[in-house]
Amino acid sequence: MLKLLLDEHISPSVAAGLRRRNPALSVSALIEWESGSFIGQDDGACLRRAAERHWTLVTYDRRTIPPLLKSWAEAGQSHGGVIFIDEKTISPSDIGGLVHALAALARETAPLNWTGRVCFLQR
Repeated sequence: MLKLLLDEHISPSVAAGLRRRNPALSVSALIEWESGSFIGQDDGACLRRAAERHWTLVTYDRRTIPPLLKSWAEAGQSHGGVIFIDEKTISPSDIGGLVHALAALARETAPLNWTGRVCFLQR
């Protein structure tokens, strides 16, 4: 089952919008998740805890996350899944666009196992 963890650069309003649209979907903004203890923490620590808890990270971070995923793959370490968003496709300020696109992705992929899966969010 897909559980979405929105990184600290995605507005908590997106999580609230997704919960209103689909109350059955598990979604949390990083500021809410684990009592906010991962705000400002190392990406690896957050990704590791997300994997342990079966959460899929949603992020705009295409600078530090891809190298981390590569090193984990080389070491045989799995993750709970990552959904990348390109700010040229959906702006971080486009709350409605993010809610719509993530809700559609959740509907289409709900039965999939997201362990180790990586995708790019489409509008």
